[in-house]
Amino acid sequence: MSKLIVIDDDPIDHFLMQHILYGNDHFDKTTYTMDGLLVLDYIEENKSQPDKLPDAIFLDLNMPAFSGWDFLDGYSQISPEVDKDIRVYIMSSSIRQVDKDRTSPYPFVRSFISKPLKQDTLHEMNEDEF
Repeated sequence: MSKLIVIDDDPIDHFLMQHILYGNDHFDKTTYTMDGLLVLDYIEENKSQPDKLPDAIFLDLNMPAFSGWDFLDGYSQISPEVDKDIRVYIMSSSIRQVDKDRTSPYPFVRSFISKPLKQDTLHEMNEDEF
Protein backbone atom coordinates (compact mmCIF):
# COMPACT_ATOMS: atom_id res chain seq x y z
CA MET A 1 0.00 0.00 0.00
CA SER A 2 1.49 3.31 -1.09
CA LYS A 3 0.54 6.51 0.74
CA LEU A 4 0.76 10.08 -0.55
CA ILE A 5 0.34 13.37 1.29
CA VAL A 6 -0.34 16.55 -0.67
CA ILE A 7 0.60 19.73 1.23
CA ASP A 8 -0.78 22.81 -0.48
CA ASP A 9 -2.63 25.89 0.75
CA ASP A 10 -4.84 26.20 -2.34
CA PRO A 11 -8.10 24.22 -2.38
CA ILE A 12 -8.23 24.51 -6.17
CA ASP A 13 -4.88 22.74 -6.39
CA HIS A 14 -6.27 20.03 -4.09
CA PHE A 15 -9.20 19.61 -6.46
CA LEU A 16 -6.92 19.42 -9.52
CA MET A 17 -4.68 16.87 -7.80
CA GLN A 18 -7.71 14.73 -6.88
CA HIS A 19 -8.78 14.77 -10.52
CA ILE A 20 -5.32 13.86 -11.83
CA LEU A 21 -4.74 11.17 -9.21
CA TYR A 22 -8.19 9.60 -9.65
CA GLY A 23 -7.73 6.04 -10.82
CA ASN A 24 -3.98 6.15 -10.24
CA ASP A 25 -3.02 2.73 -9.03
CA HIS A 26 0.27 3.78 -7.46
CA PHE A 27 -1.23 5.47 -4.42
CA ASP A 28 -3.72 3.52 -2.36
CA LYS A 29 -4.31 6.40 0.00
CA THR A 30 -3.95 10.14 -0.56
CA THR A 31 -4.29 12.74 2.18
CA TYR A 32 -4.71 16.43 1.40
CA THR A 33 -3.76 19.13 3.87
CA MET A 34 -2.95 22.83 4.02
CA ASP A 35 -0.85 22.39 7.16
CA GLY A 36 2.74 21.29 6.64
CA LEU A 37 3.52 21.66 10.33
CA LEU A 38 0.85 19.09 11.14
CA VAL A 39 2.47 16.63 8.72
CA LEU A 40 5.92 17.32 10.17
CA ASP A 41 4.61 16.68 13.70
CA TYR A 42 2.94 13.47 12.52
CA ILE A 43 6.18 12.22 10.96
CA GLU A 44 8.10 13.10 14.13
CA GLU A 45 5.60 11.20 16.30
CA ASN A 46 5.62 8.13 14.05
CA LYS A 47 9.23 8.15 12.83
CA SER A 48 9.87 4.61 14.09
CA GLN A 49 6.64 3.20 12.62
CA PRO A 50 7.20 3.12 8.84
CA ASP A 51 3.79 1.60 8.11
CA LYS A 52 2.14 4.79 9.41
CA LEU A 53 4.32 7.12 7.34
CA PRO A 54 3.69 8.35 3.80
CA ASP A 55 5.72 6.99 0.91
CA ALA A 56 5.64 10.32 -0.91
CA ILE A 57 4.83 13.96 -0.25
CA PHE A 58 3.84 16.53 -2.88
CA LEU A 59 4.85 19.86 -1.34
CA ASP A 60 3.94 23.39 -2.34
CA LEU A 61 6.66 25.92 -1.49
CA ASN A 62 4.76 29.18 -1.24
CA MET A 63 2.31 28.96 1.63
CA PRO A 64 1.59 31.73 4.13
CA ALA A 65 1.94 30.52 7.72
CA PHE A 66 4.27 27.51 7.40
CA SER A 67 5.90 27.47 3.98
CA GLY A 68 7.27 24.55 2.05
CA TRP A 69 10.73 25.89 2.89
CA ASP A 70 9.86 25.64 6.59
CA PHE A 71 8.74 22.05 6.02
CA LEU A 72 11.97 21.18 4.18
CA ASP A 73 14.10 22.69 6.96
CA GLY A 74 12.12 20.87 9.65
CA TYR A 75 12.11 17.56 7.84
CA SER A 76 15.85 17.76 7.16
CA GLN A 77 16.41 17.89 10.94
CA ILE A 78 14.34 14.79 11.69
CA SER A 79 14.84 12.75 8.49
CA PRO A 80 17.94 10.88 9.76
CA GLU A 81 15.77 9.44 12.54
CA VAL A 82 12.87 8.46 10.27
CA ASP A 83 12.73 4.73 9.55
CA LYS A 84 11.43 5.24 6.02
CA ASP A 85 12.68 6.86 2.84
CA ILE A 86 9.92 9.39 2.21
CA ARG A 87 10.14 10.84 -1.28
CA VAL A 88 9.39 14.57 -1.44
CA TYR A 89 8.33 16.19 -4.70
CA ILE A 90 8.22 19.96 -4.89
CA MET A 91 5.05 21.17 -6.60
CA SER A 92 5.34 24.87 -7.34
CA SER A 93 4.03 27.51 -9.68
CA SER A 94 7.47 29.11 -9.47
CA ILE A 95 9.63 28.74 -12.55
CA ARG A 96 12.59 30.52 -10.97
CA GLN A 97 15.84 28.60 -11.24
CA VAL A 98 16.89 29.96 -7.84
CA ASP A 99 13.99 28.07 -6.23
CA LYS A 100 14.98 24.86 -8.00
CA ASP A 101 18.60 25.33 -6.94
CA ARG A 102 17.56 26.04 -3.37
CA THR A 103 15.98 22.57 -3.09
CA SER A 104 19.14 20.73 -4.15
CA PRO A 105 20.71 20.49 -0.64
CA TYR A 106 17.76 18.38 0.54
CA PRO A 107 18.63 14.76 -0.35
CA PHE A 108 15.04 13.56 0.10
CA VAL A 109 13.70 15.92 -2.61
CA ARG A 110 13.30 13.82 -5.76
CA SER A 111 12.21 16.48 -8.22
CA PHE A 112 10.82 19.96 -8.77
CA ILE A 113 7.55 19.88 -10.70
CA SER A 114 5.73 22.90 -12.08
CA LYS A 115 2.07 23.23 -11.17
CA PRO A 116 -0.35 22.15 -12.20
CA LEU A 117 0.68 18.51 -12.25
CA LYS A 118 -0.01 16.95 -15.62
CA GLN A 119 -1.03 13.38 -16.29
CA ASP A 120 2.10 12.87 -18.45
CA THR A 121 4.38 14.05 -15.63
CA LEU A 122 2.66 11.71 -13.18
CA HIS A 123 3.05 8.83 -15.64
CA GLU A 124 6.79 9.57 -15.99
CA MET A 125 7.15 9.74 -12.20
CA ASN A 126 5.35 6.40 -11.90
CA GLU A 127 7.75 4.76 -14.31
CA ASP A 128 10.81 6.15 -12.51
CA GLU A 129 9.83 6.03 -8.87
CA PHE A 130 6.79 4.01 -7.94
